[in-house]
Amino acid sequence: MTEHVVVIGGGFAGALQAINLMRHDGPRATVIERRDQAGEGVAYGDADPAHVLNVRAANMSALPDEPEHFVRWLNDAGYEAGPRTFVPRLVYGTYLRDMFERARAANPERLSLIQGDAVDLERSGEGVRVALENGETLMADTAVLAVGNLPPHAPPGLDPDALDPQCYLGDPWRHHPARGLSDAAEVLILGTGLTMVDMVLSLRRGGYTGRIVALSRRGLVPRAHDDQTAFDPIRERPSPRASQLLASVRARATAVGWRNAVDELRRYTQSLWRAADNAQRERFLRHLRPWWDVHRHRIAPAVAEALDREMTDRSLEVVAAKVSTFKKTADGIAVTYRLRGENAPVTRTFARVLNCIGPQGDLARTTDPLLRALVGRGLLRPDAAHLGIDVDAQNRIVRADGKVSDRLLAIGPMTRGAHWEIVAVPDIRVQTWSVARRLSNAHWVGGEGL
Repeated sequence: MTEHVVVIGGGFAGALQAINLMRHDGPRATVIERRDQAGEGVAYGDADPAHVLNVRAANMSALPDEPEHFVRWLNDAGYEAGPRTFVPRLVYGTYLRDMFERARAANPERLSLIQGDAVDLERSGEGVRVALENGETLMADTAVLAVGNLPPHAPPGLDPDALDPQCYLGDPWRHHPARGLSDAAEVLILGTGLTMVDMVLSLRRGGYTGRIVALSRRGLVPRAHDDQTAFDPIRERPSPRASQLLASVRARATAVGWRNAVDELRRYTQSLWRAADNAQRERFLRHLRPWWDVHRHRIAPAVAEALDREMTDRSLEVVAAKVSTFKKTADGIAVTYRLRGENAPVTRTFARVLNCIGPQGDLARTTDPLLRALVGRGLLRPDAAHLGIDVDAQNRIVRADGKVSDRLLAIGPMTRGAHWEIVAVPDIRVQTWSVARRLSNAHWVGGEGL
């Protein structure tokens, strides 16, 4: 019987996991979070005032059973925002923090927050023992890992130790990207996805008006949200084979528009991923993932317009290229790359390089002490595609010996290897809700599981 759950990580997924345990009248919960408050995490706590949500307020409720919860909160808190508004990310962080604090105030004996870092975990009797960085330990019946996105890897050819730390920002969220830059200096952003968009906005808001180059293998940038016409969505899951799925989506894009064609897959995406074998998943990741990402994970229209203006006046240059070397110079970092479709290398010197290639997922390369300890002890293993932590359909962690742990679970983006579509609010809110119901034995209510 589970009487005490320790949740490691207090960002969106971790805070919401604890909140849902309280809402289901479940076991006592302790959240371990390095910040002094839960709910924000990097995504919402480290955001710039210029950063807005990539989804309209109407679909950003943290509670799957109350779809209008966030919009009601906005109105009650005095924000002038409606269901179709793209709200600042800092405001959403305030919403999550407020939810957690309300849950803690309503359950002072059942929900607690420990500020610190968990550095180790081991099985102990019928439960788990968690070691904190300060030397303290915590006993619980079950542990839920909600570690969020890990910092990006250094790209091939780049040795961070050989570069000036003022010139190379390996984790741009931990720095002010515009600090100390002159407008005559050029900035290179590695990656052209959502983080690149955020960093362009942060650089401009920080006062930098110089030239920015954003580089990725294909040079694809996120597409914009737009008003969509009503349509009749598909009622059956398409084939999980990548080639057939691509053909199906292209046909539907012609019939109902590409945004509708992508959005109608949402209810099937996790099922499609689970139905695909490892070879099919590898083909998708190798060939289709970049295209899927820019069409699925869109940006607010106003942000897209700002990005278009940057590219039109050439203050932002997006290039498709492969980098070969990075070399420290007196003026910054000399970067050598080859443009897509060309053979001759190009070398340019940048005053600052920002690593925005995306979150880390390969456990073999992580420096996180807790994850390294768990891998070393065989209590968890990477998924087949090395996207994160291997879990089963119920989010129970799979050990190195292939057996499923009934005392150790994982939620959030690090479970993308099992679910794929598990990085956005609409998916994580359902995941945390489901895990909380099982830990609270609430999944039997109404005959579920019978």
